[in-house]
Amino acid sequence: MAKFRISLNMEYCRSADKGFEEGVKIASEIGYKYIEPMVHTGWELLSEVQYFHSFSMEEDSLLMKEICDKYNIGVSSISGHSPLMKPEAAVSRLTRAIQLADAMQASFVNTDEMVKPDWMDDEFAHDAMKYSLTKANLVANRHKVYICIEPHGIYTKTAEGLLRIVNLVKSPWIGINWDTGNSYLAGEEDPYEGLLQVRDHVLHIHAKDISMEHSEYERGKVTGTPVGCACGEGMVEWDKVIEIMEPIDREIFLSVECGKIDEAERSLKFMKKLLGNLLIE
Repeated sequence: MAKFRISLNMEYCRSADKGFEEGVKIASEIGYKYIEPMVHTGWELLSEVQYFHSFSMEEDSLLMKEICDKYNIGVSSISGHSPLMKPEAAVSRLTRAIQLADAMQASFVNTDEMVKPDWMDDEFAHDAMKYSLTKANLVANRHKVYICIEPHGIYTKTAEGLLRIVNLVKSPWIGINWDTGNSYLAGEEDPYEGLLQVRDHVLHIHAKDISMEHSEYERGKVTGTPVGCACGEGMVEWDKVIEIMEPIDREIFLSVECGKIDEAERSLKFMKKLLGNLLIE
């Protein structure tokens, strides 16, 4: 039987113009025990002036730990989204994200295929992704950190396409970060049937709900979205999600992916009620 932990993707404070430390502090005050930081390479202006929550991997990894320890909060996973079809960027980003996850005692790095260039055909795209994943898998194996591929693009909008990428490299360290909102918005297949097809590979879940207005405007027109509404206030049928995953015998993080601080508060209350005795505090 699956057991669940609740985390909070740091995108929740983007619209509030909060920096990383302030975002960690607020997450702790709301009642979250874990966060999912977003990371970048180089020095990003808005993050440097503490108007944006992303954490630079140029910093000492122990700085992230120092900040999280200060507010008694753990790191569930790293949002290390890297363009798998662009190996010159993906390999170095994923390598560093995996190393950071290990330093933070987190087991998961989330990524996706991102955008396919017009000059790249399907075969070329999958060859490029295989190269990126092969190189990243060597690092993941050393650090014992899972690379979790998320439905967020033209190939991962179906369960079949997602599994094709996961299986490009045969490895126990490559699995799936199921995004409930992206799979719903893509509109290519029933998202619950899709989850059922891939659930044996699901190691981590982005708990993203989609409002009715958002659904009416974008469903079937996009393959993903940065954030959703508060969990339990949109179109996702959460009872179905939990029912599908419950037979899987492992701990799974549900990382709430909403866009506002008050939505993060309401999402936590909803998730605790939803999970009941399946929740590990």
